[in-house]
Amino acid sequence: MTAVRAHTYAVDPADLEEFLARRASLIGTVRETHPGLTAAVLVRLDDDTYTDTWHWASEARLWAALAAISTFPEAPLAMALTRDATAHNGLVVDQR
Repeated sequence: MTAVRAHTYAVDPADLEEFLARRASLIGTVRETHPGLTAAVLVRLDDDTYTDTWHWASEARLWAALAAISTFPEAPLAMALTRDATAHNGLVVDQR
Protein backbone atom coordinates (compact mmCIF):
# COMPACT_ATOMS: atom_id res chain seq x y z
CA MET A 1 0.00 0.00 0.00
CA THR A 2 1.31 3.46 -0.89
CA ALA A 3 2.50 5.53 2.07
CA VAL A 4 2.89 9.29 2.31
CA ARG A 5 4.69 11.74 4.55
CA ALA A 6 3.18 15.20 4.40
CA HIS A 7 5.03 18.22 5.73
CA THR A 8 3.58 21.68 6.17
CA TYR A 9 5.86 24.65 6.70
CA ALA A 10 6.62 28.23 5.79
CA VAL A 11 9.62 29.48 3.80
CA ASP A 12 10.70 33.09 3.65
CA PRO A 13 10.24 34.25 0.02
CA ALA A 14 13.84 35.47 0.00
CA ASP A 15 14.98 31.90 0.79
CA LEU A 16 12.70 30.05 -1.64
CA GLU A 17 15.18 29.58 -4.50
CA GLU A 18 17.85 28.23 -2.13
CA PHE A 19 15.29 26.05 -0.37
CA LEU A 20 14.19 24.52 -3.69
CA ALA A 21 17.81 23.73 -4.58
CA ARG A 22 18.44 22.12 -1.19
CA ARG A 23 15.17 20.18 -1.37
CA ALA A 24 16.10 18.86 -4.83
CA SER A 25 19.47 17.73 -3.52
CA LEU A 26 17.80 15.95 -0.60
CA ILE A 27 15.32 14.21 -2.89
CA GLY A 28 18.17 13.04 -5.12
CA THR A 29 20.10 11.59 -2.20
CA VAL A 30 17.04 9.88 -0.76
CA ARG A 31 16.22 8.31 -4.13
CA GLU A 32 19.81 7.08 -4.55
CA THR A 33 19.96 5.47 -1.13
CA HIS A 34 16.35 4.45 -0.45
CA PRO A 35 14.44 3.28 -3.51
CA GLY A 36 10.72 3.61 -3.24
CA LEU A 37 10.24 7.37 -3.23
CA THR A 38 7.82 7.65 -6.14
CA ALA A 39 6.93 11.34 -5.99
CA ALA A 40 7.65 14.48 -4.01
CA VAL A 41 5.06 17.19 -4.57
CA LEU A 42 5.46 20.72 -3.21
CA VAL A 43 2.36 22.94 -3.20
CA ARG A 44 2.21 26.59 -2.20
CA LEU A 45 -1.05 27.17 -0.35
CA ASP A 46 -3.11 30.34 -0.44
CA ASP A 47 -1.74 31.41 2.97
CA ASP A 48 1.82 31.26 1.53
CA THR A 49 2.73 28.12 3.46
CA TYR A 50 3.74 24.92 1.70
CA THR A 51 2.58 21.34 1.79
CA ASP A 52 5.31 18.93 0.77
CA THR A 53 4.00 15.40 0.23
CA TRP A 54 6.38 12.53 -0.39
CA HIS A 55 4.84 9.36 -1.81
CA TRP A 56 6.45 5.99 -1.09
CA ALA A 57 5.93 2.61 -2.74
CA SER A 58 5.30 1.08 0.69
CA GLU A 59 5.12 1.90 4.35
CA ALA A 60 8.27 -0.17 4.95
CA ARG A 61 10.25 1.98 2.51
CA LEU A 62 9.01 5.18 4.16
CA TRP A 63 10.02 3.94 7.62
CA ALA A 64 13.42 2.77 6.36
CA ALA A 65 14.16 6.22 4.97
CA LEU A 66 12.94 7.95 8.12
CA ALA A 67 15.16 5.70 10.23
CA ALA A 68 18.13 6.86 8.15
CA ILE A 69 17.27 10.58 8.13
CA SER A 70 20.34 11.43 10.19
CA THR A 71 22.53 10.09 7.36
CA PHE A 72 21.20 12.67 4.89
CA PRO A 73 23.25 15.85 5.39
CA GLU A 74 20.88 17.68 3.04
CA ALA A 75 17.91 17.26 5.40
CA PRO A 76 18.93 19.78 8.08
CA LEU A 77 20.25 22.14 5.40
CA ALA A 78 16.88 22.21 3.65
CA MET A 79 14.80 22.33 6.82
CA ALA A 80 16.92 25.18 8.23
CA LEU A 81 15.16 27.43 5.72
CA THR A 82 11.68 26.51 6.99
CA ARG A 83 9.67 27.53 10.02
CA ASP A 84 6.55 26.24 11.78
CA ALA A 85 7.10 22.75 10.36
CA THR A 86 4.78 19.83 11.05
CA ALA A 87 4.78 16.32 9.57
CA HIS A 88 2.26 13.50 9.32
CA ASN A 89 2.52 9.97 7.97
CA GLY A 90 -0.32 8.05 6.37
CA LEU A 91 -1.44 5.34 3.99
CA VAL A 92 -3.34 6.01 0.77
CA VAL A 93 -6.76 4.38 1.04
CA ASP A 94 -8.24 5.70 -2.22
CA GLN A 95 -6.68 7.34 -5.26
CA ARG A 96 -8.52 8.11 -8.46
